[in-house]
Amino acid sequence: MRRYSHLLSVVGAAAIALGACGDSATTTSSVQTTTTALPTTTESPTSTVTTEAATLLIYSGRSEELVSPLIEIFEEQSGIDVGVRYGSSTEMAATIAAEGAASPADVFYAQDPSTIGSVRELLAPLGDSVLDLAPERFRDPDGYWTGITVRSRVLAYNPDLVSEEELPASFHELTDPAWAGRIGLAPTNGSFLTFVAAMMVLEGEEATLEWLRGMAANDIVEFDGNSPIASAVDAGDISAGLINHYYLLRLAAEQGGTTALNHYWPNPDAGSYVMPSGAAVLATAPNPQGAGDFIEFLLSADSQAYFAESIFEYPVVETAPAPFGAPPIDTLVSPQIPLTDLAETFDRATDLITESGLL
Repeated sequence: MRRYSHLLSVVGAAAIALGACGDSATTTSSVQTTTTALPTTTESPTSTVTTEAATLLIYSGRSEELVSPLIEIFEEQSGIDVGVRYGSSTEMAATIAAEGAASPADVFYAQDPSTIGSVRELLAPLGDSVLDLAPERFRDPDGYWTGITVRSRVLAYNPDLVSEEELPASFHELTDPAWAGRIGLAPTNGSFLTFVAAMMVLEGEEATLEWLRGMAANDIVEFDGNSPIASAVDAGDISAGLINHYYLLRLAAEQGGTTALNHYWPNPDAGSYVMPSGAAVLATAPNPQGAGDFIEFLLSADSQAYFAESIFEYPVVETAPAPFGAPPIDTLVSPQIPLTDLAETFDRATDLITESGLL
């Protein structure tokens, strides 16, 4: 296993929109050059937002660059003073679990359902006005969280280094010696942990550990996150990498296009797992009304369009546009995994990754 450091400028959501105006004659994947503006303060979104001044505290597993523009708009529209604590979704879930009933948080906004599920007993059921905004497949069946956006696991690949004939039908094929030293992954990333947890649910712990050991033995290239993987694949430093679909689309928006392409897995296994980001209200929330209003705001028409066209994640609201450059969401194959099963295996996923030698 090799460690790879790749410098990548972190561009905020507004800057992504500006970066999409560039052009590159040398790339094979072009991008849309216009993006939906953020919801404005002169026209309210479709959700109902309280105007009574209050304080709302969000524990966010989504990065500040992605969500702070929307939070600022929500503050202006609602009159609610919002505080945000940023960190990884696993860190935020661990904090909520440690704080228990004393947690000051109102909202847990996570990048994956498994971390929300790990603190399910500390959440309050959402009202129907919130739950009805998202399809059943992207929300908790018992109403404790709702999806906000959807991300698909893909294999980003460089067509100059990987022919169409070489593209694997399953992630299982990546342990083949033909891929030795050519694949990048981020073993500590929350999305990779969720993928491993999903594999444990579908195939069992023994098969999952065997695959992880096979990847470690195949000289994978380790990264700290998905963004540098996308950049390394596009630059031709590695042949391919396991990421979520939107990282390559964002890179294309920033630099006017990419050589690298996304390979969407054709089989409904852990490799093609479609993961919603999600939001929930804590049972001990000091401001449950404001928390519900914020989640409704994230599911409003303007916010969902912003996620799709500026962040390149799939919206969960069916009337919102799909991300430019991504296939329609109804064409994606994905296994159906109960949230409770995923949450139960999530903590064990880190143990298996460590035991396999990937860490």
